[in-house]
Amino acid sequence: MATSTMPAKEATVQETKTEAQETKTEAQERRRGGDRRAQGSKTRIVIVDGHTLFRRGVRNILELEPDMEVVGEAGSGREAISIVEELTPDVILMDLSLPSPNGIETTQRIKRELPHTGIIVLAPNDDEDQLFDAIKAGAAAYVLKDIDPTDLIAIIRRVRSGEYLINDKVFSKPAVASRVLKEFRELAVYGAEAQPIFAPLSPREVEILDNIAQGMTNKQVAYALSISEQTVKNHMSSILRKLSVNDRTQAVVYAMRQGWIKIPED
Repeated sequence: MATSTMPAKEATVQETKTEAQETKTEAQERRRGGDRRAQGSKTRIVIVDGHTLFRRGVRNILELEPDMEVVGEAGSGREAISIVEELTPDVILMDLSLPSPNGIETTQRIKRELPHTGIIVLAPNDDEDQLFDAIKAGAAAYVLKDIDPTDLIAIIRRVRSGEYLINDKVFSKPAVASRVLKEFRELAVYGAEAQPIFAPLSPREVEILDNIAQGMTNKQVAYALSISEQTVKNHMSSILRKLSVNDRTQAVVYAMRQGWIKIPED
């Protein structure tokens, strides 16, 4: 009995279409906020810097690591946005010295599109204005470009695991921390006047986050609200999920920027 078979050319075209569809589906899944940290895959990295020699040098260093893969490079903000939207990497190394759109503007744009992508900003010097702008933009870490390669590799791994190292850097500097709190107070007030206040959080979750903003631990919040510590933990998990953030500090900062809670006056 004769058996019909698909011509080799048609089969190849069909396989190509299937592979393209699978790649597109994976990219869409990551854009929806899919978290691939627990999957054990290599950390997919994009390097954004205006100097080709610098990009290639960093690539050569990172590709010696068995758990890292440089999937793309970009020499400008516009090129970075295009490449990142296509490749949806886990971590981006972002040069702050890019021409318009600069590193901060590019970081803001990418974080809106891919909130789970960790961005490590690379600064030419330790500038307080850039540090503050970087935390507002959603960067996960702020490092100087002359960082030791071993330290950069460690930071990439920590950012991939979901840590926001920029918080420690900001709040370890009293002058910067004071400015952060002052600026976020003003942002909260401005936000409340500029638009209706909308919070996806329940009244109890806002109350808990407000207490967290005062510096309380989970145990202290539980005592103040007459609920169990486990209930506080459950609410915090819900808050982090709803706001698409990874830790308590990011949740507080986000809520202050939206005007949902306010930091106490000094």
